[in-house]
Amino acid sequence: MKKSYSGIILIILVSFLVLFTGSCKKDSDKPAIETGTMTDIEGNVYKTVKIGNQWWMAENLKVKKYRNGDAIDSVAKNLPDSVWANKKTGAYCYFEEKFGLLYNFYSIKDSRNIAPEGWHIPADDEWKELEQCMGMTKNDADKLNWRGSDQGNKLKISGGNTMYWVKSSDIYTVFGTNESGFTAIGGACRIFNGQWGEITHTGFWWTSSLDNGNGAMYRGLDYDKTTVFRYFGPESYGFSIRCVKD
Repeated sequence: MKKSYSGIILIILVSFLVLFTGSCKKDSDKPAIETGTMTDIEGNVYKTVKIGNQWWMAENLKVKKYRNGDAIDSVAKNLPDSVWANKKTGAYCYFEEKFGLLYNFYSIKDSRNIAPEGWHIPADDEWKELEQCMGMTKNDADKLNWRGSDQGNKLKISGGNTMYWVKSSDIYTVFGTNESGFTAIGGACRIFNGQWGEITHTGFWWTSSLDNGNGAMYRGLDYDKTTVFRYFGPESYGFSIRCVKD
């Protein structure tokens, strides 16, 4: 009877260990990030990544033609800031082409379609879906200004890459993890008066959504912050674009 009791205890202990170790998966057990490529009308090939149920571009758009082949207006960086500020039709510019192009919102509104075939400019709600997939709460996702916790870090290119993000301050050091595979870089912006933002300090991306006459919704990241900025701005702003698959 004593021997039988000891055997039962051993079986219980073994069962518990199997259950415990089976429920605690190691990081190495996580599924690999699913990636791919897409090509725009000019033959530019972009890396893509699946985040949750969405396929996103993992690089900033750099197309210079609409989907029908018409050229998008270009504003050279050596022209006066007022040239950009006064544009009321679709246009792009760039400070350094390795960061992709900056587009005004008029280019997104244009019926000729700036997004490559099979892709579109993500709506504000599609950005929220991305952020919540990275762990942001719905309550935070619906807010304006800086929101979330470390979702910005999960979107930024990893390893403290100082080619695309300036080194953070000695007091507050932030390095992207790129846990999402989104690979966000600091392509900066142009604001309402055409003035350039500081390259590698910030990155901004358009949504396709307008906010009740206040302007167009966008997202922003900062080299020294881990969170994600959500706000609206004039259609004359120049921001980067990431497309999402139809």
